[in-house]
Amino acid sequence: MPSISVIIPAYNAEKTILETINSVIKQTFSDFEIIVVNDGSTDKTLEILQNIKDDRLKIFSYENGGASSARNRGIAYATGDYISFLDADDLWTPDKLELQLAALQAHPEAGVAYSWTYVINGEGELLRTIEHNYEDKVYGEMLLKSFVTCGSNPLIRREAIESVGGFDVTLKSGDDWDYWLRLAYKWHFVVVPKHQIFYRRSATSKSFKLKIIRECSITVLDRAIKLAPLELQHLKNHSLSNIYRYNVQLYLDSLNLNPKVDIKYVLGNWWNSIRYKPDTLKDIETYKLLIKILLTGIMSPKLMSSLLEAFRRTKQTKNLLIQS
Repeated sequence: MPSISVIIPAYNAEKTILETINSVIKQTFSDFEIIVVNDGSTDKTLEILQNIKDDRLKIFSYENGGASSARNRGIAYATGDYISFLDADDLWTPDKLELQLAALQAHPEAGVAYSWTYVINGEGELLRTIEHNYEDKVYGEMLLKSFVTCGSNPLIRREAIESVGGFDVTLKSGDDWDYWLRLAYKWHFVVVPKHQIFYRRSATSKSFKLKIIRECSITVLDRAIKLAPLELQHLKNHSLSNIYRYNVQLYLDSLNLNPKVDIKYVLGNWWNSIRYKPDTLKDIETYKLLIKILLTGIMSPKLMSSLLEAFRRTKQTKNLLIQS
């Protein structure tokens, strides 16, 4: 039996699924199986999968049930001692599995290994990088935000998976965060301090359904805070602030894709991020967000998106110069 089971839920992923699977096949650690759950695709996803020649690939097709349902079905088929999930439009660097497995083997008390992340757009262009170094008992940090970032990141021991059960299929969004919280409540985490995940935000990503992701995140937080010990209960308002602030950032990331979003809704999120954590008024980024929001009210979505893209590229250039 393979050491690692890689579970890929795929729904109408014809544009990205081949590149995603190739990023697994090219891993430096090769003792794995790839379990693709074709979640009712109506495009050429299944045809593309059937043309991939690799004995480690296993394909299972079902009627559409959503990503959480597909992941749960993949878990049922998995035979590895470790399990990793990969969304059908995300990518891994070649050493992802090797380094995460080494981290778990070096820390037998840990149930989850995660890495740093590149956030990319639908065209594969870098939007930002995300680096967190939380380790050991991380329930408090996980209450504040889903620092693992996306469902394509962690490598998880089978025992940890079995201890928390499957993903919550009733959640329309925030199901990843809910799952990481349940794992963090019972298990230690270990970090691989290297960017190994390419997390794609595209026009079809549920990350852009602003109201759904906000409301589901609040639901997940309300559920998780009830399990938190008394010394962590005070984190609820800080976490709420993060949820509203994240919703603003999603709006700015998707401006050219969702130009009809009510600016009053976005300003309301910005204000709530301050209301629940007044200390954010000391953060210059808070005012930068406000300026960007206000500019979206007077500029066309296309022009504003181009302006934000110019700011992003300038920032990247400065960071590269600093690193060199």
